[in-house]
Amino acid sequence: MITTIRDLRPNDPHDAESVVRVRRAALPFMIGTARGVAFELASAHPAKRYRILVAEAGDGQVVGTAQVGIAYDSTEPGQGFVNAYVDPARRGLGAGSALLRAAEEHLTAEDAKDSYAWVLDEPPHRAFAERHGYRASRSAHFLRLDLASAALPALPAVLPAGVELRPGSAFAADPRPLFEADAAASLDEPGDVPTEFDDYEDWLRHTWNHPYLDLELTTVVLVDGEVAAFTAAHCDGATRYSSAMTGTVRDFRGRGLATLAKTDSLLRARAAGYTQAFTGNDTGNGPMLAVNTRFGYEICATETRFTKRLAQGENPR
Repeated sequence: MITTIRDLRPNDPHDAESVVRVRRAALPFMIGTARGVAFELASAHPAKRYRILVAEAGDGQVVGTAQVGIAYDSTEPGQGFVNAYVDPARRGLGAGSALLRAAEEHLTAEDAKDSYAWVLDEPPHRAFAERHGYRASRSAHFLRLDLASAALPALPAVLPAGVELRPGSAFAADPRPLFEADAAASLDEPGDVPTEFDDYEDWLRHTWNHPYLDLELTTVVLVDGEVAAFTAAHCDGATRYSSAMTGTVRDFRGRGLATLAKTDSLLRARAAGYTQAFTGNDTGNGPMLAVNTRFGYEICATETRFTKRLAQGENPR
């Protein structure tokens, strides 16, 4: 029986480690460390109203967790999100419902109109979301590559004229060109919630300074000195590598630059000792899915985005 839904204790390493353990058990396709969990809270924009909730059983064990907050960068006010995870060994005891209830109460108190949640596209998970009033929207795949044995392509012996490869660390003194490329490439990303990507300081805080970002394994493609494409590498410092974002600025698309960036990054990640590579793609993003399939990535799970209109007029403030 669940006895407590509470906030993560940010100064308690054991609490953060418990959140990592639950997330890994429920969704084993993502990078996760205790340091990363602590960073989520510390770097969150105040307008995000971000909380990490935990469900604690009567024996003191953390059996579930949820991320909840406001999409503060959305052009449409009142968009909230909640992603809940329960240890598969402790499902059916009410942790998921209790977490969702607490998360929705928080969103309602913050004047959110809608709640968005990613849900594994499996019958029990879909049924849970539907029982709680959520309806299905878009979907996305998790993909995995056995990096230790994958037959990765070689880099071209000679790059096309004007094309250069640089690690992310080459931009340590001035990351703004990468911010601008990230913002430009993200304009065409599929999504349910429209966003404005124009806050450089916020990007520095939660993207550039993210503890998972490995600047040496992040690859940037320059064309005549201009950032044209990139792949951002997230790593756990042990065996797991993830493509956090791969993008090409619109004027440079159709030249294979995203493939070039991923090839370079994956080869260097393998040389650094990483053995598993993960990435995610919207199911409608055919070009990127095709690129990843050519590398040997295989779909290992699918998530569906569910949404719910929250009850209004219940804000206790």
